[in-house]
Amino acid sequence: MKRRNFLATSVLASAAVTVPLINSCNTKPSQKEAIPDPSFTSPLDEATITQLQEWMQTGKYSAEDILKIYLERIQQIDKSGPSLNSIIELNPDAIAIARQRDKERKEGKVKGPLHGIPIVIKDNIDTADRMATSAGSLALAKSIATKDAFIVSRLGEAGAVILGKTNLSEWANFRSNRSSSGWSGRGGQTRNPYIITRNPCGSSSGTGVAVSANLCALGIGTETDGSVVCPSSVNGLVGIKPTLGLWSRSGIIPIAHSQDTAGPMARTVTDAAILLGALIGEDVADTITLDAKGKTFADYTQFLDKVGLKGARIGIARNFFGFHERVDALMEEVIKKLKTLGAEVIDPANIEFTKECGEAEYQVLLYEFKADLNKYLAGVAPEIGMRTMEDIIKFNLDHSNEELRYFGQEIMLEANKKGPLTDKDYLKALSDLRKYSRELGIDATLKKHSLDAIIAPTGGPAWVTDLINGDRYLGGSSTPAACAGYPAITVPSGFIEDLPVGVSFVGKAWSEPQLLKYAYAFEQATKFRKSPKFLF
Repeated sequence: MKRRNFLATSVLASAAVTVPLINSCNTKPSQKEAIPDPSFTSPLDEATITQLQEWMQTGKYSAEDILKIYLERIQQIDKSGPSLNSIIELNPDAIAIARQRDKERKEGKVKGPLHGIPIVIKDNIDTADRMATSAGSLALAKSIATKDAFIVSRLGEAGAVILGKTNLSEWANFRSNRSSSGWSGRGGQTRNPYIITRNPCGSSSGTGVAVSANLCALGIGTETDGSVVCPSSVNGLVGIKPTLGLWSRSGIIPIAHSQDTAGPMARTVTDAAILLGALIGEDVADTITLDAKGKTFADYTQFLDKVGLKGARIGIARNFFGFHERVDALMEEVIKKLKTLGAEVIDPANIEFTKECGEAEYQVLLYEFKADLNKYLAGVAPEIGMRTMEDIIKFNLDHSNEELRYFGQEIMLEANKKGPLTDKDYLKALSDLRKYSRELGIDATLKKHSLDAIIAPTGGPAWVTDLINGDRYLGGSSTPAACAGYPAITVPSGFIEDLPVGVSFVGKAWSEPQLLKYAYAFEQATKFRKSPKFLF
């Protein structure tokens, strides 16, 4: 969750090492390698799902081999060396699961393209195993789920291997308006692999860093507003924020049911598309998934087309430009490339009412955060002692040296004062949110210009991590799609110095096939993705 997308600044456009300020004076990226051995590489660097499957099929590697290579890299890159600190907990059963996948392969029981593939998931997604589900908080550090989240069950059915859980911005970045993205009380501060003094963006920061640094094959993040697309952008990844209801949210620690969704984070559009299709399904515990019937696909790779932009009408949302001149320059090159790839560019094609959307959004999120979190906590084991948001607030106060050392919990305090979801203020804010984001927002822009999709810069280059003052988020374009519950896909679009920047493709509800087609065509024509060098 990028809370500043709708707080004062937001409404504008649209084993852990923690230190109060990480190199805040050194704002110019350096070219010094952070790894003790600059020649260190993994044999699985930038490996795709297709490559990993080929290697397992031919016997070059087993699923167990692949898992152990990733585990070794985690020890060398994440826990030491640059100390990226992206993994909050390793799955103690991962090797046993990988061996079982190898056994199934030998028996001819390959379950699909994710069979034997190591994947990381954000630490707000329930797993009924020996790993905790804590949202990065010390309050839930010992909370073990009794049931897998629906999407975790789907991962098992697809044959994937959950390597571990990733660090995140605590409570998905909805605790303080001055927090540092990628920091949690349980996990400490996650670092950007491109320049480790820079921020990984929140709240799916650990997933973004782990996938980018080749600590796993791919990962799952969650987004309320920006928390898949922002960490994907600053970590040089493809990130998909799906249409609300395409993936189930049951078993995921919530912020707000009106906007929450999990989504794929990967190094390629193809891998993201594979994961997207594997986890769809109707879930009676999350009835919004019933709306997806007949609108989703088990295989989204069928829509990937290198010439997919030819003839597409793409609108340029200029009102999300202007927060960084070098980002604007990159976007101008993106627009030129779209034209050379055969797209018809309509410029400008602004998404209006972003200020009103952001104002309504914040109120909706405050109300729903209290209601939805209390509902989730009611199912947590009683011995954990956390049954309500009020319990979490008290725990943080009682453990202020660990939890409130750098910043407070003012958003939680504000949310906890809200009434029930029958309050007229909530209902009006929810109505306004839908009106400004859909009818007068994305839908209006698409209709006015007869567009197939809209593009805008996902965000800016990563800022210097600062635990004392918090994030320096300049701007981005996640809010309209987040508020509307519509899909957005970010793809690498270039670099500013050594820092990646992404471009987002946004469309109407259930337009993932079209957005993937456009994103893939752009990716294949540009190939901007580069492995991080762990500079500092």
